[in-house]
Amino acid sequence: MIPETDENLLDESLEDRPQPSLTWHIDFDKGRIIGKTDGLVAIQQAVFKVFQTYRFWYDIYSFDYGHELTLLLGSSPEFVQSEATRMVQEALLPDDRIEAVDNVEAVINGDQIIIRFTVVTVYGSFEQEVSRIV
Repeated sequence: MIPETDENLLDESLEDRPQPSLTWHIDFDKGRIIGKTDGLVAIQQAVFKVFQTYRFWYDIYSFDYGHELTLLLGSSPEFVQSEATRMVQEALLPDDRIEAVDNVEAVINGDQIIIRFTVVTVYGSFEQEVSRIV
């Protein structure tokens, strides 16, 4: 049996609406969930989680999720500075709640890279810092 199509549905336009940002609130200090969160706090948590996940390593995540900062291992400071901006933006901009990533600054301190940046979201802006051993 072949399904029939309702011709009236073909003429209706689809609305592109942003998804809600309501999610579980994770207390990282105590290692437990303590309720739900929304808005800017939910995005701050999402940004933190993105930089805890390596891109392409886990089948459960799409290829748009996570970071590739491990590719900077052993690179020159000039290369790290230029690529850090691109990598941070590629990690965060697939989230439609994040409008921009500004003021990306990468500092190499011994064998550690410290990346500071501003995340501009639909709910406001916040500063974020990510550090990795290179």
